[in-house]
Amino acid sequence: MEVTNEVMPSDPERIAGMQEAGPEGPIVMVNLLKFRERAEYADARETRLSGREAYAIYAEAVSGLVREFGGEMLFTGDVTFLSIGQVEDLWDEVALVKYPNRAALWAMAVSEKWREIAVHREAGLVGQLNIETARVTGLGLSDSPTTPSSS
Repeated sequence: MEVTNEVMPSDPERIAGMQEAGPEGPIVMVNLLKFRERAEYADARETRLSGREAYAIYAEAVSGLVREFGGEMLFTGDVTFLSIGQVEDLWDEVALVKYPNRAALWAMAVSEKWREIAVHREAGLVGQLNIETARVTGLGLSDSPTTPSSS
């Protein structure tokens, strides 16, 4: 499997697909993040920020924006170990973000507020994979978490 780690989508078909209805109901985006050693801003501003620090500026701002578009930050964590599989280079961080649907994600991603904060995202990342997921029903999975009963 070949992986192309991008910061912004470059494939016109993928961009068009993001504008389609998508699966019914909520989606969870799996974000695999790879940080630059040093932040690199497109406007060539001087900075002493690391890529992770620049991305943290974006992450703080985008968490509020996600809520404005009906979404929820579910999880963010450092990648610490690869237990199964082989890959040349691991991502640095994983973030799970829930949106009410693909349209909400798209609306956020083309908003003026998002474009204003995205400069920090682009400065901080070498690349990123964004993977859309939708809930699987059946297979013994429930729609809501349950607590094991004690018998």
